Amino acid sequence: MERFALQKLQDWKNSPHRKPLILKGVRQVGKTWLLKEFGSRYYENAAYFNFDENEEYRQFFEMTKDVERILQNLMMASGQKILPEKTLIIFDEVQDCPAVINSLKYFCENTPQYHVACAGSLLGIALAAPSSFPVGKVHFMQIEPMNFSEFLLANGDENLVRYLNDIECLEPIPDAFFHPLCEKLKMYYVTGGMPEAVLMWTKERDVNAMQEVLSDIINAYERDFAKHPDRNEFPKISMIWNSIPSQLSRENKKFIYRAVKEGARAREYEDALQWLVDARLVYKIYRSRAPRLPLAAYDDLSAFKIYLVDVGLLRRLALLAPTAFGEGNRLFTEFKGALTENYILQALSAQFEAQLRYWSQNNPPHEVDFLIQRENDIFPIEVKAESNIAGKSLRKFKELFPEEIKLRIRFSLNNLKLDGDMLNIPLFMADNTAKLIGKALEVLT
Repeated sequence: MERFALQKLQDWKNSPHRKPLILKGVRQVGKTWLLKEFGSRYYENAAYFNFDENEEYRQFFEMTKDVERILQNLMMASGQKILPEKTLIIFDEVQDCPAVINSLKYFCENTPQYHVACAGSLLGIALAAPSSFPVGKVHFMQIEPMNFSEFLLANGDENLVRYLNDIECLEPIPDAFFHPLCEKLKMYYVTGGMPEAVLMWTKERDVNAMQEVLSDIINAYERDFAKHPDRNEFPKISMIWNSIPSQLSRENKKFIYRAVKEGARAREYEDALQWLVDARLVYKIYRSRAPRLPLAAYDDLSAFKIYLVDVGLLRRLALLAPTAFGEGNRLFTEFKGALTENYILQALSAQFEAQLRYWSQNNPPHEVDFLIQRENDIFPIEVKAESNIAGKSLRKFKELFPEEIKLRIRFSLNNLKLDGDMLNIPLFMADNTAKLIGKALEVLT
């Protein structure tokens, strides 16, 4: 399978300011595969060291800070060859190895000729723990589940990806492309973007195997909950995790602690929720009071929504059967369009640096699903799970903040169209949002 992150890894390899690399991402998102594939494609060889399988390797980093000595010991113990500039050194499962992580400082300062990349599960948690960390001496890269474009490539639909990438005008998509892309998007809702689940569908066409893969991943995440330092937090993390489908099934998707457990209070569960956020298993999206910069200054910290790391995992956690794929547009509308919102969130988070927000007011009730920041502009986004796009919230938002809003954006099953300052983007084009916004602004200015 092709991952767009391989291009980012090439940029890292060729950078004159290259530092040791730490790949972050949830379990089973494909970090190890990416590094091994990158090493086989762009280096003479890759030297792979797994500190979970070979715990004795950790001792080499505890004995000395001398990088050359560490590498000699690793080569002798493993029989692998390590050459400056020509070998990609892969340290895997480093989340429980502070000495290995700390050694990256010396790789950076003393031996920049060695190319080192690290990966591990729950690194977001491990790096948040108080320990010696090589601040400023490493480069981070976040690996997310496969997006819809990567899914299309894995499914053999290179022509559809090429067509979407070549679009230069905000004109309707011909039916010959529009309808197949809608069908492929439903497939993506079923599989999600976890690479093994995608593989089971795109190569094996085995729905049961794909379902089993997603179940295994969810079970692995739930076992990881027990790794919280405070054992008392384990049941709280599990309850929050299992409440996510019900949280998203409501019309108002604001997170409510009492939906986790009757009588639950924020102060009792906020640490457990933060653990899930640090682990990157969930996205936490704050309500914004106004579309002004800096966005963080207008956050309402008492109101937020949470979404899952992957739309396929959300479908599996909600126990929605793949048979919904064949039931018209049911997948798009299932439990108040939660799958669709989760999918859009994933696509947008990968394209825009600033964390997404949402906006709402109570009297009268209005809600804008997401706010995104592109450069110094903020754009409101409405997500509609089907072609019925009647909605007053974007209009109300424009009335309240006329000076701040250059363009309003709606995702739906309707075709691509710029109508005044309203840009309608078909759901299957979410990965192209940044480019389409640029095209729309060119027309409007």
